[in-house]
Amino acid sequence: MERLSVTTSRREEMVNVTAEVQRLVAGKGWSEGLLYLWCPHTTAALTVNEAADPDVVRDMVANLARLVPHRGDYRHAEGNSDAHIKSSLLGPGLTLIVADGRIQLGTWQGVFLCEGDGPRNRQVWAAFLASR
Repeated sequence: MERLSVTTSRREEMVNVTAEVQRLVAGKGWSEGLLYLWCPHTTAALTVNEAADPDVVRDMVANLARLVPHRGDYRHAEGNSDAHIKSSLLGPGLTLIVADGRIQLGTWQGVFLCEGDGPRNRQVWAAFLASR
């Protein structure tokens, strides 16, 4: 298992980690198989979405905040229940195809760590299953 470190700068944000993930794949010499990414935090998540237009990221962060507001009918004493809910909605894991030593994404797609309770130092864990 490999680990990527991601530093977030705001309470809620989406950090594009596509380049870091690709560098990991290239640096390890992984050429054909499946890459599994896991976010080991209960207030952060991973997703694949559009990376070309920053308005998409803004829209996602703004509307997730509207759908699951920071202040609401929550009992969890730490004040971050919204982040736990958003993490569950988006999910902690991704499976990506690796071919010819590159993660396979659509033209506009990128890999994002979704921060719900930052700023923090986060980890993304990576495991690779090679094709036979």
